[in-house]
Amino acid sequence: MVTAIITAAGKGSRAKIKGNKLLEKIGDKTVLELALLPFDYNERIDEIIVTANEEYYDEFSEIIKCVTNTPVKLVVGGETRTFSVLNALNECNGEIVIIHDGARPFVTEELIDACLDSVATYGSGVACVPTVDTIGVTDGDFIRSTHRSDCLSIQTPQAFLLSEILEAYSHVSDGEIFTDDAGVYSRYVKPAHVVEGDKRNVKLTFKEDFEKYPDLYCGTGFDMHPLIKGRKLILGGVEIAHDKGLDGHSDADALLHALTDALLSAAALKDIGFYFPDSDDKYKNADSRLFVKEALSMLAEKNLKVKNASLVVMAQKPRLSPYAEKIRGSLSALLGVSENSVGISFTTTEGLGTVGREEGIACQAYVLLERDRDLLKMP
Repeated sequence: MVTAIITAAGKGSRAKIKGNKLLEKIGDKTVLELALLPFDYNERIDEIIVTANEEYYDEFSEIIKCVTNTPVKLVVGGETRTFSVLNALNECNGEIVIIHDGARPFVTEELIDACLDSVATYGSGVACVPTVDTIGVTDGDFIRSTHRSDCLSIQTPQAFLLSEILEAYSHVSDGEIFTDDAGVYSRYVKPAHVVEGDKRNVKLTFKEDFEKYPDLYCGTGFDMHPLIKGRKLILGGVEIAHDKGLDGHSDADALLHALTDALLSAAALKDIGFYFPDSDDKYKNADSRLFVKEALSMLAEKNLKVKNASLVVMAQKPRLSPYAEKIRGSLSALLGVSENSVGISFTTTEGLGTVGREEGIACQAYVLLERDRDLLKMP
């Protein structure tokens, strides 16, 4: 029988994140969920124990419900990682235990299996990767010696025979500090066996670690309006010289309407017609920049911001390329991104269809959003 212990009792203060770093999301899952699921999916794991800080006990109780294939329970951690692991070890039913940091969300089932295979042969299995940096031993102010050839970066998971790792932990005194289980095992039992780790199996420790894995959301929008006499032609918030303009309830800026729909779509919100209906007199002849600004406000409530936008305008006439930079500047200012983050192109339809007959102008917009990691800061 194999027990997996996921260590999650720390507060993650070094990450300078409001709340617990294990509750941060990468995509649609929390860091803790991502760390748990490979163990849940692995058929060799018979039970999972998660250590938790009392402050986050209730929230973690909800998160561990993502484990559906394996019995799972939560135990309160101790003052240090060492004593948190000891608390969990005392709850184990397996003959083999595999211990993993909850802050390593990219562990694979293959690495879990490799560590367990090593236990069967050597009694232990510790994931390690070669260090590319020279390691310095210091007294705090001065480097006393350096090493590299005989140094490894120690990861988790780390697997052991339960009887042996319990024996090791029984010798730990209150004043001793260990940062991992291999250190305890190697000091009090025997050298731990090295398993080839995975460079992708990184530990999320600091704020910049989270910034490497942005949450991205894409959206698309399309709009078309008829061309008529007696209206100004406005595209992207820029007035275009032409003998016709676009017809619509607002200023009929089809480019900004397509952009608004793309923003709303990327955030899984309803479309422009829901929020700004043409039956509402408030939007009669309205400047369509209002719609984009309102959509951006809705995104801000979801902690989302624009990363880049790409737009295409389909018009037989007028020739729009001379307005490219002016429209790009207008859009970048509106979206709050650099001009290099806004792509704008123009095309005809070679005389085909509604656009080709100069009866209307069509616009397509694509946007990429990211979750605003600037919000990851201490309160």
